[in-house]
Amino acid sequence: VQLQASGGGLVQTGDSLRLSCAASGRTAGFAGLGWFRQVPGKDRKFVAAIAWSGSSTYYEDSVKGRFTISKDIGKNMIYLQMDNLKSEDTAVYYCTANFGAGASWYRSGWDYWGQGTLVTVSS
Repeated sequence: VQLQASGGGLVQTGDSLRLSCAASGRTAGFAGLGWFRQVPGKDRKFVAAIAWSGSSTYYEDSVKGRFTISKDIGKNMIYLQMDNLKSEDTAVYYCTANFGAGASWYRSGWDYWGQGTLVTVSS
């Protein structure tokens, strides 16, 4: 599976930004795709995930109500609409794929990663 993230940039507090991720290669059998983010010196952290079958979505608490994850199965793409951005959202955002199973598939098994796209929110 190859994942290509794009859409990062420099914005101001309160602005919006939309990240995109294109998946290619072995795309059959996805449990779902998601976004993680990482700041220097810290672990990579879960942001949001979307099931490839059905409509389930999952969010980290600090982004609920501000970020929206969506998908376009026909294009093998996912998106992360980020509204009301805050300085603490500054990070490198990574697109990732999961082939897990079961109701808790999104809690682990993120085995495929894209190259990351930098989001910088200035106050």
